[in-house]
Amino acid sequence: MNFKIAVLPGDGIGPEVMAEGTQVLSQVARLYGFSVELEQGIVGGASIDAHGKPLIDPVLSLAKHSDAVLLGAMGGPKWDGLDYSIRPERALLALRQELGLFANLRPVKLFSALASASTLKREVVEGTDLLVVRELTGGIYFGQPKGITKLADGTERGVNTEVYTTPEIERIAHVAFRAAQKRRKKVTSVDKANVLEVTELWRKVVSRIHKNEGYAGIELEHILVDNCAMQLIRNPRQFDVLVTTNMFGDILTDEASVLAGSMGMLPSASLGEAGMGSSDVRRIGLYEPIHGSAPDIAGKGVANPIGTILSAALMLRYSLRLEEAAVCIEKAVDETITNGARTADLGGKLSTRQMTDEIIKYL
Repeated sequence: MNFKIAVLPGDGIGPEVMAEGTQVLSQVARLYGFSVELEQGIVGGASIDAHGKPLIDPVLSLAKHSDAVLLGAMGGPKWDGLDYSIRPERALLALRQELGLFANLRPVKLFSALASASTLKREVVEGTDLLVVRELTGGIYFGQPKGITKLADGTERGVNTEVYTTPEIERIAHVAFRAAQKRRKKVTSVDKANVLEVTELWRKVVSRIHKNEGYAGIELEHILVDNCAMQLIRNPRQFDVLVTTNMFGDILTDEASVLAGSMGMLPSASLGEAGMGSSDVRRIGLYEPIHGSAPDIAGKGVANPIGTILSAALMLRYSLRLEEAAVCIEKAVDETITNGARTADLGGKLSTRQMTDEIIKYL
């Protein structure tokens, strides 16, 4: 088996942690008898510096013609003054749209050995194991009209539009319910239906899918986003699968990162129809840690590589369909953490490379 992987390191600490993630991936490939062809491209700020825009056509073509994409964080203060249309983050939005990646899966699982690294008490976070299913290609980040206009009196007006259609809600609901079937069989749908009509529709459609599409064995509850934000801190163990809109998912998963001890621990998978589990569709997906580019520590060799390494494990699971290899990485990370290895964000002293070397020992 040979797989072509597009490797897009991004900015800041992106290239550093990507080098470690691909090293682990190559090692696992040797252990399990498959090969990976890694082809690099530049995106985000690095692409702006080189080409004047965050995503150029050849890199988009590389992504489209690969089995999967490994992506690093993008952006940084250097590019903050640019127009929104050409900022580094636009590359990520374009990749999601062009690849048809509508479902973002963000697992938040606390390794028991890291309970003391969380800002919350051990008795609150111990046993946390949840999955956030975030809709990716609709909502306020893409809705029209949008923009800033100057009014007749000289003031300005900024507009973004939250829009969802029935099919967009239906397909993300199916992803959430199918994920719950393989977990603890509970879905929590997060909305703001008491105020926003668009999420009133969200709640109605999710309820209909649950009732009419064969998910009777799954428990469904609805929760308002402000209450959900509180409950994630108060009692995160109550959640199994959360499904929500693009913006709510963006915010809640950053909040949930403190449950795992560090944002540097968390991977994500962005999927299209491959997320439905069908064998007759393209497997392409985009895999990235949820942390930012952290320009303040870039080049110092202290970044936590685990988010990227676990993103590679998700790639093996969802795009390459190599479950045993994915579990191998996840178990190696667990054993490494259990045996005391820590980077600075977890209160330790290991460098990025040293942490990776420790993980490789347990593969």
